[in-house]
Amino acid sequence: MDVSKVGEIRGQQGIRVDNACFFFFKQKTACDIQVSQNLSDVERAKRQKRFAEMDKDKYIKGDWKQATESAEEAITLAMEELKQAQDRLTYSVKLNEEGFLTRTELETDQLTVQRRTYAQEQANRAKTMLVDFEHPKQLETLDADIAEAARELDRVELQADARLEEFKAAVITSKARLDLEEEEEAKIIDQISKGKIVAPEDGIVVYARQKSRWGSGDPIAEGTELHERQEIITIPREGGMILEASLHETVIKKVKEGQRCTVTVDAMPGRTFDGEVKFVALLPDSNSYWANPNQRLFKTEVAILNPITEMRPGMSCKVEILVDIIENAIQVPVQTVFRNGGKTICFVDHPDGPKEVAVKVGRDNDKWVEIVEGLSEGQTVMMAPPTGFKLEAAPANSPRPERMSEEGAIPGIPTEAGTGRPGESGAGPGKGVGTPGGANVPAGTKGKRGQKPGGPKGETPDSKPIK
Repeated sequence: MDVSKVGEIRGQQGIRVDNACFFFFKQKTACDIQVSQNLSDVERAKRQKRFAEMDKDKYIKGDWKQATESAEEAITLAMEELKQAQDRLTYSVKLNEEGFLTRTELETDQLTVQRRTYAQEQANRAKTMLVDFEHPKQLETLDADIAEAARELDRVELQADARLEEFKAAVITSKARLDLEEEEEAKIIDQISKGKIVAPEDGIVVYARQKSRWGSGDPIAEGTELHERQEIITIPREGGMILEASLHETVIKKVKEGQRCTVTVDAMPGRTFDGEVKFVALLPDSNSYWANPNQRLFKTEVAILNPITEMRPGMSCKVEILVDIIENAIQVPVQTVFRNGGKTICFVDHPDGPKEVAVKVGRDNDKWVEIVEGLSEGQTVMMAPPTGFKLEAAPANSPRPERMSEEGAIPGIPTEAGTGRPGESGAGPGKGVGTPGGANVPAGTKGKRGQKPGGPKGETPDSKPIK
């Protein structure tokens, strides 16, 4: 195959892979940097909170104690200075009375006492302000700093987690993109490697044909445009053959995997082969819809258990699937059973003339009908109604014919007046079979009878070439 265009696509895809790889590396590096940045931000916030707690402890154990002691010392010093000034004033008053001290000097000592009194009052007020106002304010400020530092730590941790998750998401996205690009590149490389098809084993090469609703087209040839999963060639294996058949929807429920089959090949007349059902499709074949929109056929695969070397792919064949075995059954040809009014009847040969006998039918196929009641072994039944006998139409409320296999009319038994052709259900008047008063056949001997599903209108399933 020509893979030159795919080679160009591979080169472009290689560039996309390199770009995706670089983008992934960039995102991963940014994520690692963000992890380191988050550690720094969180540690800084923790440090700020720890410093705020230390500031409060320092204030309570140091600054506050020192401030209160200084206030007490100021008050004590002011009291001592006031007492000293008062003693000096008392002494100055006596000296003034005796005339040893001037009036001006006495007034100076009086002013000193007054100044020391004001100083003591000021020291007391300073201590009151410190205790009642400055101390609570400082405590509240320090507590607020600690709380704010704690909130800042929470914010930093949340922001760090959010930023980290954002970078992680970017890394995951870039990695997914890289994986997709690499997967696409691997797919292209695989396509190039498959440009040369090598047979896995020895055998005969069979070129496939493009199927459509109009049938099979021309085989694969040079220059043919292919699509994905298209079958190109096949190599049949020796010792294994699969038969493809199509079953009508009316009989599909009778067929199951594992049932035994009898296969006859048109190219090998007189020989039969054993088969086994290997696969039954769940959905109808779409190709059969184009051939007949009113027909639903289901693909079925049957493995031939005893193939021979003369078998070749494409040969036509016929398959009969054994769906059941009925012990000790009385069977008659399907042409000998009729519907007269609301009854199922047969015509039995009698010395006095043909005799109508009501029967109860069981299972059937395209050739034979099981008789449950009404006939006995050895009786002779007629292939057609007697001359001049006219079948009556069934009443509207009459029950359907009794069957052991499924409901509905038996193939070959008319549901209206007139006889039915072999393989036709519900044939109208005038569609007779055989010659009036035609040949008679004896009722089948009791024994085992294999049931084979009928195809559409009672025919055997359509056969397909052996694959």
